[in-house]
Amino acid sequence: MVRCSLVFLLATLVLLNSCVSRKKLTYLQYLDKTEKFVAEGEIGRTSVTPNAYKILPYDNLYIRVITPDPEWSALFNIMPVGAGGTITEESVALFGYPVDLEGYIEIPFVGKIEAGGKTLAEVKSELDSIFRNYLTEAAITIRLVNNYVSVIGEVSRPGRYLLTKDRVNVFEALALAGDMNAFGSRNNVKLIRPSPYGPVIKEFSLEDRSIMTSEFYYIMPNDIIYAMPLNRKSFEINASVWTMLLNTITSALGVIAFFRTL
Repeated sequence: MVRCSLVFLLATLVLLNSCVSRKKLTYLQYLDKTEKFVAEGEIGRTSVTPNAYKILPYDNLYIRVITPDPEWSALFNIMPVGAGGTITEESVALFGYPVDLEGYIEIPFVGKIEAGGKTLAEVKSELDSIFRNYLTEAAITIRLVNNYVSVIGEVSRPGRYLLTKDRVNVFEALALAGDMNAFGSRNNVKLIRPSPYGPVIKEFSLEDRSIMTSEFYYIMPNDIIYAMPLNRKSFEINASVWTMLLNTITSALGVIAFFRTL
């Protein structure tokens, strides 16, 4: 009887360890009762405004100067506009303006322009002022070429994804990777963000809806989101070992019981 109880207990433990509560898989909960003043209709008024990205060394900028005269346009563009057919992502990266270690880019016939530590809007404003000395009519376009987010860990499709808009939040980034899988910890997500002083690592919970008021709700270009695994994953990986152990114990107890009946 004691042996049967032991087998039943082991089977119960295996079953419990293989289950995940619904709470651990749910986003945006009210984890702190004091935060319930954030009512459903007031979420937008309390959410944080995304910061503008500031250019870092080794970034790559896509800059195009468009004028009514194609010859003038070609003069200031590394890759002539409209030449060679469709402009691809690879060609944009190849013919972009890399930011050097001191934070400068170099534009033909203009010279070095400081871009590091500035937003794209600030660099565009400065370029507008500079090109007025050369051209009476010019339209300047500037974009960040290396505008990616990397999503790794316990997601359906880990990878590096191109961001096609400026205002992207952490849930949209996870959606690009197919969302977290059943092993992903919503309560322990790491974000690795580049900075002028080196990578910054932050941890936060997606279970708590206060993330919507956090500075990490909106991602930055070249952020890395690491979906940490739940503790149960190690158990699931070794599930075959546990199963074999349980079967061995059950078989042994069956043999012992058989011989005792003789």
